[in-house]
Amino acid sequence: MAWAKAPDFRDQPERIEAVRAQTVVDKQTYLDLGMQSVECRTCGTRVLARKNSFKQTSIQWTSDPADTCPVFKEAISAGGSTAQHDSCPRLRDSIDHAVAEGLLEVVDREGV
Repeated sequence: MAWAKAPDFRDQPERIEAVRAQTVVDKQTYLDLGMQSVECRTCGTRVLARKNSFKQTSIQWTSDPADTCPVFKEAISAGGSTAQHDSCPRLRDSIDHAVAEGLLEVVDREGV
């Protein structure tokens, strides 16, 4: 099986514009819409979060986690990197609590 590069639609300007327009919509849908501020109940760090389903959580840090989150600070001081952590378990608990309290909506309650 040979590797194939994705088409660039050079000869189809209307298709290029349609792809660009859909990219703007996708960015808004997946990166902007439905993001709500959630505060870590342990350290007070604030993030933007969205729950598309009970199993899927999107998190956007509004500050450098190494500056505000003790879990990430500890990783850095131990010679690690913030890239080695998916998230902070305390923050994840805070997001789950926000869902349980009705402060953060789960968009697709039936999604798995």
